[in-house]
Amino acid sequence: MDKWRLVGTIAILTFGFTSMAAILGGGTLVPALFVLGVFVLIPLVALLGADLPLVAASENDDEPQSTDADPVELLRERYARGELSKDEFETRLDRLLETETLAVEASDTDRELLIDEE
Repeated sequence: MDKWRLVGTIAILTFGFTSMAAILGGGTLVPALFVLGVFVLIPLVALLGADLPLVAASENDDEPQSTDADPVELLRERYARGELSKDEFETRLDRLLETETLAVEASDTDRELLIDEE
């Protein structure tokens, strides 16, 4: 179950059980159910998230964060894991350095250093 769906389910069940206990004359059970649901269970699920056995890990947790990483570093990591051959690595590195929009252009020396560091 998704984390926020579980939080919603707990909130609805807390309200339902608290209301039912109030109607049936639950006495001290009413505030105890409310405190347990709202101030214990909901923050627990919200903070622990995927570490709880009832909460499924979201699909975004398994994928690496590619927005913050340097594209050259990602390319080097894929080459180091064996996902890319040397020719494919060099081709993609050339293409990446050609299309890079940084203020400083990468020279052939920089390219050779990157390839030698592999």
